Amino acid sequence: MASPRKPGLRPGATSRPGVSSESGAVISAERAIEPEAPQSGKPQTKSPQAKSPQPGSNVIEFPEPKGRRKRRILLWVAAAVAAFVAAVVAGAVYSPVLAVQTITVDGTKLLAPAAVQKALAAVEGKPLPQLSEQEVTELLKPLVQVRSATIEARPPSELLVHVVERVPVALAKQGESYVMVDVDGIHLGVTKDPAEVPLPLIDAGAGTTNTELFKVITAVLDTLPADVLAKLSAASAKSADAVELRLDDGKTVVWGNAEDKELKAKALEALLKMPPNPKVPINVYDVSTPRHPFTK
Repeated sequence: MASPRKPGLRPGATSRPGVSSESGAVISAERAIEPEAPQSGKPQTKSPQAKSPQPGSNVIEFPEPKGRRKRRILLWVAAAVAAFVAAVVAGAVYSPVLAVQTITVDGTKLLAPAAVQKALAAVEGKPLPQLSEQEVTELLKPLVQVRSATIEARPPSELLVHVVERVPVALAKQGESYVMVDVDGIHLGVTKDPAEVPLPLIDAGAGTTNTELFKVITAVLDTLPADVLAKLSAASAKSADAVELRLDDGKTVVWGNAEDKELKAKALEALLKMPPNPKVPINVYDVSTPRHPFTK
């Protein structure tokens, strides 16, 4: 027989605080709603309080983008190559296999190659990659004939040194000897017989290489082509505006001051190439006004 209680009603389930449950009191009731079973064909909605998947449950993992993976591989390859190159360079710099054993010298006329090799003896046994031109230049400073030098490494063990020497432009008499000097007055060598060296003898007064006249004369001589310089026997100057040159055949070149040196050198070279005229002998070449040179 069915119960007379209404389903879902529970007396006194949620009584109000402070209110007695005796007679005359208000009785509250709540309806308990049981969850309905899902009907077939209808999707079941997930409760907000549903538990998250526990570890070990099936989780879909997406693959890494191809571009990112490619960049990462490239970075690793670049780092490996850089490390390898650094190791090779370090090995070459300090390897005794590349140590200097032979020093070859070219470009010398005033100096013997052996003199340069002796000055560079300190670099023998040093690895070629560790050498610098500055170091070589410092070692060659005692050789005044050397204006500059460059080096070339020829592995595994040869060092080639290209020497640029100072160029002598004149002879200066000192006592019983004659000193070869360049445009800066640097002494490049000594000879007893001036005829052995095809250079003009400078006459610039006492203390030749220390005077202003000497600098004016050497600046003029340094401008002349080698073939013209070889034809001179002497150079002198009464003042900075009165430089004169004397040729081997006794003829005179009136040069004037040190201005327009290059233009005067070209004018003198052209005059000297003129065919001689027996009817009009030449004793003086005047290039003091280089745009209007003349002979007399």
